[in-house]
Amino acid sequence: MKNIDEIIGKLKFDEKGLVTAVAQDHETGEILMLAFMNAESLRKTVETGQAVYWSRSRQKLWHKGEESGNVQNVKDIYLDCDGDALVLKIEQVGGAACHTGHRTCFYRKLQDGELVEVDSPVFDPDKVYKHKGA
Repeated sequence: MKNIDEIIGKLKFDEKGLVTAVAQDHETGEILMLAFMNAESLRKTVETGQAVYWSRSRQKLWHKGEESGNVQNVKDIYLDCDGDALVLKIEQVGGAACHTGHRTCFYRKLQDGELVEVDSPVFDPDKVYKHKGA
């Protein structure tokens, strides 16, 4: 993207300066996670080629994989028709996108009125993260 400011100008950020960002495996199409981006995180994502999000809980930029090593190499970025959401087509390094250790944050399924875990963790978060509440 030659002029990131032009792209950012096409986005409709919410009242907190954020847009929804969906991380999708670039090969399989599997949805791995949902996060939020502000203008600065999008700039850093484009500059580095790795996903950088805005952490609403920590109120700071969050370079995905900064602690776990499970970075997301960005292959493509898509803007939706309204300009209020992004899809990042990514290569998930390390096999897991979710801080719980699962490949995807969408590892639970509503089935017969119950929430069922349909995937096993790839890593133990207690052994990977230095602090709780990633």
